Amino acid sequence: MNQISEFEKYILEKSNKVKISSKEINKGDIFLALKGKNFHGNQFINSSLRRGAKYCLTDNKNFAKNSKIIYVNNVINYLNNLALKKRDLYKGKVIGITGSAGKTTLKETLAFFLKRNEIISFSKKSYNNKLGVLISILNINLNSTYSIFEIGTNNFGEIKNLTKIVKPTEIFITNIQSTHLQSFRSKKNIAKEKADIFNSKYNNQKRRLFLNINSDFENMLIQKAKKENNLNLVLINELNTKYFIKKIIDKNKFHRVYFSINKKKLVLDIKNPIRFRLINLLFCFAFFDQNSLKTNIITKWQKYLKPVDGRGLIHNILINKKKIKVIDESYNSNPDTMKQSIDYFTNIKKKDSQKILILGNMNELGKNTYKLHFKLLTELDKSDFKFVILCGEFFRRSIIKLNNPKNEFIYIENRNEIMKFLNKKIHNNDIILIKCSNSTEVNKFAKNLLKKVI
Repeated sequence: MNQISEFEKYILEKSNKVKISSKEINKGDIFLALKGKNFHGNQFINSSLRRGAKYCLTDNKNFAKNSKIIYVNNVINYLNNLALKKRDLYKGKVIGITGSAGKTTLKETLAFFLKRNEIISFSKKSYNNKLGVLISILNINLNSTYSIFEIGTNNFGEIKNLTKIVKPTEIFITNIQSTHLQSFRSKKNIAKEKADIFNSKYNNQKRRLFLNINSDFENMLIQKAKKENNLNLVLINELNTKYFIKKIIDKNKFHRVYFSINKKKLVLDIKNPIRFRLINLLFCFAFFDQNSLKTNIITKWQKYLKPVDGRGLIHNILINKKKIKVIDESYNSNPDTMKQSIDYFTNIKKKDSQKILILGNMNELGKNTYKLHFKLLTELDKSDFKFVILCGEFFRRSIIKLNNPKNEFIYIENRNEIMKFLNKKIHNNDIILIKCSNSTEVNKFAKNLLKKVI
């Protein structure tokens, strides 16, 4: 067997061996030497070998001949072909999750419950672009009964291309929201793009589609799904009689949530009944019921479920020897998720605490960017916070247009100035919520602030 055949046999038989960061390499792993934003992975081949990499894959033929260094002309094209081979070998159920927001949270929630009784494979982090999907497929455990993939897009045609590779049998579409409008221009176009995940032209393996209907754009998906053959449509909302939340009762220190799951009443006591998290639980209940899995796994384990980093995880930190709570929603945002976070923060009731809201730019909103930022501020001003700290050019232009706001809106230019402000104004037991898009100044501020976690 030649070198490339041995490499392919290894990657097809093993699981969770493929890595793109040399810092994460352990003995027996495979390092992909890819071009990054600042460096090329070729610079880290030798360090990966020292850390115990079994193989390094590169497109640089100038490396000295070595049984551990595999040369291919184009790494991505090679991985694509290899991923298709491994997908064809996999006989378990493949779950594909797409949607404007909430893909990673739903994936982590579903994986949390499934792994209690099943062998599963699921994509790490937010691996939902082409490279992430290829790595996730190559890391599949072929003995797993379920594998879960995120399928993302920020431009036309990406869903169909990823769907052709993943070929999910069980499909979730979380929502249709105002994301990547710079490319898609409208929610209608976003809905069309997302619908490709169950289109027979790209996915003849589809069997079941889970949908939560909140708007006309999600209703568009229903109409498209009804035209497909061999696709069972599973709806979760109050208009559906099979899977829905019946009622929520405030019990002072917690909320009692009544779920109706296929005419069976299930009750959970939940501290913070945040809407999108309840919807994720409903998605999981529906999936378990449809696949004849025991729903009591969810009722038993949900109290141990934690939010994902950057998506609502609560941290205790110290600022100037003062203990405060930080609700980290800094991973990403759009007008819909920003509004959800603000509503959640508004409903938090805690005596002797200041509530400080820190918001950063919402990116990729296209021609209506400033209009959407201003609209958010007018909605936000109906709530009451001690301080609302805004950072980013979109908010700077929007705040100027506000007339006699009820809240104290404070525009701060950068992360260092935000920290200086907090050092002066923070009190013991204060609560901060941070919400922004990726790679914004506020996103960088959040990463620095969370180094102070206690």
